[in-house]
Amino acid sequence: MAAATAATTDGRARVRILLIDDHDLFREGLKYLLPVLDSKVQYFEAGTLDDALQLKCEEGFDLILLDYYMPGVNGMDALEKCRQTFESATLVVVSGEEDPRIIRQSIEQGASGYIPKSSSRDDLVEALRLVLAGGTYLPSHAYRPVSPAISFAVQQSDAGNEIMITKLSRRQFEVLMKAVQGKSNKTIARELDISDHTVKAHLSVAFRTLGVQNRTEAVYAAAKLGIQPGQSTRYEEVAQQ
Repeated sequence: MAAATAATTDGRARVRILLIDDHDLFREGLKYLLPVLDSKVQYFEAGTLDDALQLKCEEGFDLILLDYYMPGVNGMDALEKCRQTFESATLVVVSGEEDPRIIRQSIEQGASGYIPKSSSRDDLVEALRLVLAGGTYLPSHAYRPVSPAISFAVQQSDAGNEIMITKLSRRQFEVLMKAVQGKSNKTIARELDISDHTVKAHLSVAFRTLGVQNRTEAVYAAAKLGIQPGQSTRYEEVAQQ
C-alpha cells in the first residue's frame, strides 16, 4: 500500500514529493536522500501506480517521481494517468531506461525531466533541485540525435541562441518558461491573466527565436542552454521590456 512519511515535524511549509516505484530498495534509498535536498521534505511513496493514484495529500504534491517501467502498465499510460490525477504537480521520470527516444517521448507526454537511475547521488540531488526550481532536467546523452528536428534544435542552441533568447520580451520569456514546464496554453493564460491567443502569439515568437517547431524541441533547446526559472535571471534581466 501507499505510505507517507514526513521528514520534519516543526510545522513549516514542506516540499511534498511522491515516489512511485515498484522497487522497495530504491524507494528506501531515496527516502533517506531527500532530506539532503531540503530538510522540509514530506515524502510519500507507492509501490504500484494504482496505490499512487489513490493516495491523497490535502495540500497537493509538488513533485511526482515516476519509474517508467511499472508492473502491469505502459510507461506512457502511467505518465498520462499521473498528469490527469496530479494536475498541479511537477512530473519527472526516474528510470533505469536510458534510451533517448524514451526520454523524448516522456517529455512529449508532459514530464518536466528524466533522471536515469544510474545517476550519481550528487547528480540526482542537483537534478531534483533543478526541477523543483521550475527547470527541466535531461541527461547529457538525451541530446543524441533521435530525430532531425531535435538534432537541429540542439545544434541551434549551441550556435548562438543564448544571445538570441535575450531578444524576447519579459512576457515572451515568461510564457516560454511556463510552456517548457509542461503547462498548457489555458493554464498559462489563467496564471498570467492573458488570453489563449496571446499565449500562442508569444510562443510563436519564442519558438522562432529558438529555431524550434514545438514544445518538445523547445524543452531540449532550453535545457541545453541551461535556461530555467529562478536560476537564469540573467536572461530576464537583459530581456527587452
